[in-house]
This record gives sequence, structure tokens and C-alpha cells, in this order.
Amino acid sequence: MIWLTVSQLSLPTVQAAQSCDQISCNKDTQDESTFLNCSKEKQSCWESNIREAQGAAQTLNSTISILSGQVRVQELQIDQTEAEINSLERQVVDLANRIVGLDLSLDRLTTVLVRRIDEHYKTGRTNPPFMLLLSDTFNQFVINYKYIKLTEKQTAEAMQRAETQKIDYDQQKTLKEEKQAEVERKKLALVKQQQTLNKQRSEQQFLLQETKNNEARFQQELAKTLAELQAIQSIIAGKGDESKVSDVKQGDTIASIIVGSSPCSTGTHLHFEVVKDGTHRDPAGYLKGVDAVWNNQPDTSFGWGGNWEWPLNNPAKINQGYGMTYYARVKRSYGGAPHTGIDMVSKDQGSYGVRAVKDGSLYRGSIKCGGGFLRYVKVEHKDDASMSTYYLHVNY
Repeated sequence: MIWLTVSQLSLPTVQAAQSCDQISCNKDTQDESTFLNCSKEKQSCWESNIREAQGAAQTLNSTISILSGQVRVQELQIDQTEAEINSLERQVVDLANRIVGLDLSLDRLTTVLVRRIDEHYKTGRTNPPFMLLLSDTFNQFVINYKYIKLTEKQTAEAMQRAETQKIDYDQQKTLKEEKQAEVERKKLALVKQQQTLNKQRSEQQFLLQETKNNEARFQQELAKTLAELQAIQSIIAGKGDESKVSDVKQGDTIASIIVGSSPCSTGTHLHFEVVKDGTHRDPAGYLKGVDAVWNNQPDTSFGWGGNWEWPLNNPAKINQGYGMTYYARVKRSYGGAPHTGIDMVSKDQGSYGVRAVKDGSLYRGSIKCGGGFLRYVKVEHKDDASMSTYYLHVNY
């Protein structure tokens, strides 16, 4: 197995890539604010490169350029998230220290306030006329009266300071909790970003391995998949040359998979489609659960959500799923459109029979595709006239 690196390839965007790399960002030597601004500028540069590559002619080099740019953008986003987490964690520590200080200050204020209130209570029990009678002189009365007023003022000020301190304490505590929650959100985001990066790197290596850095091979496979998509769209639009054969029951054998390559097919597989009201549906939502063998790298496994029997004996090895698969998303094999069905073969070697998944009317058809004719069968379902299943790359 030969692994190629991006540096071994002659990319059309090498000069642009070098200009992005010349933007020097270092999270170890720059403060968070400087680093974040720098890395966002660098991210913007790489995103511009990606858009340029996406607008260029679809080649192996441009596809690798897009993947390389996406990897670099994801790496920058991870660095940014780590810097944000470090900044937030420092803020949490600072807030925790501030809260401890406020707590101690509030305790001291509370002690002072209790003493002031006690003194105010004692002095406040003596009214001015009574104080005058108790005083030896009028001057003594004035001094005592002023002392009472001063005590009242100091008590009110202590109460105000305590209230302000309490509000500040509550605000800082709430802010600390918010920062801690934000740290946890950022950490979860970081895990997802790292998973995305690992997936992008895996897809990049898979592309290099699969194509062997061969532009002709890449273009040949691309032409077949694009032609297949166009043929499928024509079939669904009723442009295939087809005729009704008979009514069939669920489980009846209706065709056999073509062994090897065939028009618009790179190898042995059944392309299974579900169409309702003229719209493609994910077959995984209709097929019953099985212990599948996953042959769809670098994509991962997915689940089954229905109760239909499978169109194959001993199902199934899955070669490609429905939707924006690796071939649709990375290689843009379908012109940016999703894969419209599931590609599969039986787990039993040499078992190529294809069976109807539901009762209905069987049609056999073909359509021009890639210099030949793509053969298929269709079953219009008896229990739902708006639904049909299609079975492509078959003999009948």
C-alpha cells in the first residue's frame, strides 16, 4: 500500500497555499486575542482557496486542494477553540478568587453591621426629651444626640455597603457559572471538531490511496458516476425504455446482479432505489434491520428503520449509502448531488439473485448510459401506488 502526501502532489493552488502559510500564528507565544485574530485571518485565506478550487474544473488536484484546505481550516478552528477554552478557564479562576475575596469582605461587613445595629438599637431606645433629663448639661445632651445621629448614619452606610457587596458577590458568582458552562460547551465543540478533522484526514488519505494519484483513473470513474446519475434521473422521469412484465409477490426473484463492470458501473453491485411521489427516499428508512458488513469506507455505518425484506439473499455488504456520502461529498461524483440509493451485494459469495421487496407490478427497462445501456427493473407497489422500487445494474 502506497501512501502519498499532499506535498508530493503538484497542486494548482500551491502558491496561494504558501501565501496562507506565510500568515504566522502561534498560540504559544501570542496572547489569545492576537492569536485569535491572526488565525481567523489565516482561516479566511484558506476558505478563499477552497472556494477557488471548488470553482475550478473538477480534477484530482482540485479535489485534493479542497480537502487540504478543509483540513487546514479545521486545524485552525481547533486551535481557536483551545485558545478560547484557556482564556475562559483563566477567567473562571480569576472570578473564583474574586468571589473568595468578596465573601470574606461580606463577612466582615456583616459583623460590623450587626455591631452597628446593636448600638443603634441601644441608643435609639432613648428619646431626646428623656436624654435631656439624663444629661448633666445641655452640652452633654448635644454631644449624646449627635452621637446617636452619627450611629444611625454609620448603620445606614454599613447596610448600604453590605447590600452592594452582596449584589456584587451574586453577580460574580453568576458570571463564574456562565463562564464554566461556556467552557463545557467549548470542550464539547472541540471534541466534535477533532472528530471532523480525523474524518477529513481519513478521507484525504483514502482519496490518495484509491486514485493512486492517477488523473485519468479519477476522470474515468467520475464520468461513470455522473452518467449513472443522469440515467437514474431520466428513469425516474419516465424516459427509460421499459415494459410491464407481470405482477410479482414479495420475495419473488425479479433479476440478477451483473457480475463485474457494466455501463455506468465500476463493479458488481445492486443499486437499490426507493421513490415516492417522484422523489428519492432513503432506502434505509424502509428496510428491516440486519447485521450488515460495511464496505463503504471511509464512510461509517448507519441504521435501518423499516420492516421491508431485503432485495438480496443473506443481506448485505454495503458499498455506499444514501445521501452525501464520501463519493458525493468529497469526490463530487454526482456533480454535488447526493447518492440517490444504496449500493449493496449479498454476503454470500456467488449469490446474485434480486428479489422484490413488496408485492406489485414488475417492469423491465434499460436506458442509454456511458456508451452502453444500463439495465434495471422496477416494481410499482400494490399497497401504495405512489411508491416504486428500482433495482439497477441487473440482468433479466
